[in-house]
Amino acid sequence: MKKNFLLLVLCAMVFSCGSKKKIVTKKDKRKERTETVTTTPKVPSNPTEPKSTTLNATELYILNYKDIAMEEMRKYKIPASITLAQGILESGSGRGRLSVEANNHFGIKCHGWKGKKIYHDDDRSQECFRKYNKAEASFEDHSKFLTTRGRYSKLFQLRQDDYKGWAKGLRAAGYATDRKYPEKLISLIERYDLSAYDDMVLGNKSKAVTSVESVSLNHVVVKGDTLYSLSKRYNTTVEELKRLNNLQDNTLALGQILIIKSN
Repeated sequence: MKKNFLLLVLCAMVFSCGSKKKIVTKKDKRKERTETVTTTPKVPSNPTEPKSTTLNATELYILNYKDIAMEEMRKYKIPASITLAQGILESGSGRGRLSVEANNHFGIKCHGWKGKKIYHDDDRSQECFRKYNKAEASFEDHSKFLTTRGRYSKLFQLRQDDYKGWAKGLRAAGYATDRKYPEKLISLIERYDLSAYDDMVLGNKSKAVTSVESVSLNHVVVKGDTLYSLSKRYNTTVEELKRLNNLQDNTLALGQILIIKSN
């Protein structure tokens, strides 16, 4: 009887041990994947669209007055390069008081002038200078000033494309007292390739105008701007500004972008 009881206990122990299962927790040893994303810049819809061009005061002066200077060269045989360089130098690229208030781009004094006058400190206090209604009149008066005074007659014996000879001759004839006047004119002519305008008038195609030939010009309106003041500044007319910008009246808004010149 005892043997049977022990046998039953042993069997029960064997079965209970065999039914136990080990629970093993496995760690996921997979590493996180890192992806590298390459971003391609967007291509403009119109890659040939020109960038806006900002001109300095001298380049703007050339753009405004090059045609007038070339016309004066055709009529009076004065190199356009010399006329432009003198205008830039004498007027401070069109920003000096005489050019702004009197359209006098060459600092020509009254000398018996019977037209309008302006008084300005120069070599002496409150000297008399000529005043013109428009810039074109100043350029033409400059041409007449040189062609009607005997002391400048030797200049017209020079070649029209000899800008260095003209620059030195003007100083020698007494146009300016500054001993470096010729060097200043020559420097401006060579820096801005102004002699190319001489070549255009003379029909010389060996040089191309590279400075400011085909530039569209815009202006951002700031406090104090009016169509009239802008027309004077850019050598145009109020009517032309209104036409280019489809303006019905003379009202301007701060930050407004005006087309000044369009190709």
